[in-house]
Amino acid sequence: MSAVESTTDMDIFKRLEEEKAPQKLWRFLFSIFSFLVSSLSPGKLQLIFSGEYTKAMDQNFHKDHLACHHCDKKLVACRYILKEEQPYCIPCYQEQFAHNCEECKKAIGPDYKDLSYKDRHWHEFCFKCCECGKSLVDQAFAPKNDQIYCSDCHDNKFAARCDGCGEPFRGGMKKFEYKGKQWHEDCFCCMICKDPIRNKSFIPRDNEVVCVPCYEDQFAQKCSKCSGVINKGGVAYKNMPWHRECFVCTNCNKELAKEKFTSREDKPYCAECYGQLFAKKCCRCEQPISGFGGTKFISFEDRHWHSDCFVCHKCEQSMVGKGFLLNDGHVVCPDCGRQ
Repeated sequence: MSAVESTTDMDIFKRLEEEKAPQKLWRFLFSIFSFLVSSLSPGKLQLIFSGEYTKAMDQNFHKDHLACHHCDKKLVACRYILKEEQPYCIPCYQEQFAHNCEECKKAIGPDYKDLSYKDRHWHEFCFKCCECGKSLVDQAFAPKNDQIYCSDCHDNKFAARCDGCGEPFRGGMKKFEYKGKQWHEDCFCCMICKDPIRNKSFIPRDNEVVCVPCYEDQFAQKCSKCSGVINKGGVAYKNMPWHRECFVCTNCNKELAKEKFTSREDKPYCAECYGQLFAKKCCRCEQPISGFGGTKFISFEDRHWHSDCFVCHKCEQSMVGKGFLLNDGHVVCPDCGRQ
């Protein structure tokens, strides 16, 4: 026994191998050695004999060696918690690692769920709306001023409100903004037909909004000829609006927007058509006397002349402002009339 006690286990195996011990005996002794090594206590590395150990964390311990890592309290037949592969009794775990609840300020022990948000922690039963007391477990919530609110209380207390219905804008709702005001999608409506504007064009009117069809129907100028809406490039004549392409001569359909024109019985005519259809004719040149551009003319007994055409029939001197005679229907000066 003394020889065995003074040598190591590995020395024994080396000696057996050197002495050429029978193979079966060598294997038997090696299996005994492996069993003894696996039975060593992890804490003290001492051999454990049958009936004197407990198993925890996939390891074997003497009963006195399974203890709290912090206070060394024996943990056999006691509840404990592993932290970084070390066992802790419940009081030490709570003291060293448990978070304090934001609501009740007490430690959140292992028997309770630890609910956390941005490095803040609550007991499951303490995680509730600060306004209405509703539990927020598995519910939407919003933080504000170091407090937590359910979505309804948060919106009612802090959310912006619709200028149409006065109700708050809740999460996920579309918001329409115009000139410093804001509306829910279904509240941003035409003031006339009450249909939501959504992505359609609109026109402001008296601090309200009007959809394009309603504006054109109620407020837009309409062409005096075709009754269509005038969106741009219109022409006004005698307080009547026209499309540029609709403001044409009644007789020849020539556009009059950049032309000289006049009207007869509220119908527009270009200068040429008006002269041909309605103007007096000069008795000398037989061309119409239109009066455009300040044209002067002479009238005598239902006969008419351009000022430049009112000359003596014989000597062709101007008779404007002078006395004249009629000779066989022609205007002559007094001198030619005496010949």
